[in-house]
Amino acid sequence: MFIQRLEQTKASFWKFLLIPVLFFALMVYNFWVTINSPVDTATAMKQMIELLGSTTTLFVILLPLVLGFWIVLVYGILVLKLPVVKQFTGRHKIDWGRVGFSFFIWSMVVLVSVLAEYLLAPEHFVVQFDFSTFWPFLIVALVMIPFQTSFEELMFRGHLTQSIGFFSKRRFWALVIPSVLFGLMHIANPEVEKLGYGILAYYIGSGFFFGVMTLADEGIELALGTHAANNLIGALLVSADWTAFNVPSVLKDVSEPSFGMDALLPLLVVYPLILYVFSKKYQWKNTKQKLFGSTDNDAF
Repeated sequence: MFIQRLEQTKASFWKFLLIPVLFFALMVYNFWVTINSPVDTATAMKQMIELLGSTTTLFVILLPLVLGFWIVLVYGILVLKLPVVKQFTGRHKIDWGRVGFSFFIWSMVVLVSVLAEYLLAPEHFVVQFDFSTFWPFLIVALVMIPFQTSFEELMFRGHLTQSIGFFSKRRFWALVIPSVLFGLMHIANPEVEKLGYGILAYYIGSGFFFGVMTLADEGIELALGTHAANNLIGALLVSADWTAFNVPSVLKDVSEPSFGMDALLPLLVVYPLILYVFSKKYQWKNTKQKLFGSTDNDAF
């Protein structure tokens, strides 16, 4: 069982919290700088892109998160005494088939969503594909975005979910706390500045989406594939001046953004549908216990 993987570790709870606390301290500082800066995030991003170029800017933004993945992984091995497999799954080995399947499924969701939006409102988009700028961006995206998303999954759905569930003995808190913190992590994103704090409901909802599949499936493989597909395929297909990934993607969204049902649709329809697909394919059982029960009763 994924949470019970911690039974063999002798690390105390504070050792599990050290990296998340340091990470959130940096997030709080970044948010404080953002709200007190005379230059808004979109303008600062535009200036950075003008200075470095969009692909180099993406590299600079992602580099700390890529390094963060290796820091969390090595910290887990050396300090928490958790082998790599135990940090990722409750199975005997990492199931790369689950990673690939979830990546494929969510890639299709992103592709269909973008295509539908383009066909329904083509005036909202500009085709900006330029091979000379796209291919270096493609390389950076393929190499770095999966590490960025894996860092977030390893920390939130991995270490935090495992430690909170193990030490509290309640899977409910292992679901709720990392999911809410995951959403709040995005508070300094330019999307929040543009659309308002209501968009945090989408990010927190996404945290619950990843959290449910992690606990129900006893590992973070499905979350790894889904999260990577969301960020990677999304970035390759479409970008906008006001998003965190302002990159030379195939399409550029030039419409005036607003927070409405289009942001809530994934929470209400798409997320439950994907969870249903996963539950049938991987034959999830005792889901209620896995999400809300005590870890003392982990015998599925």
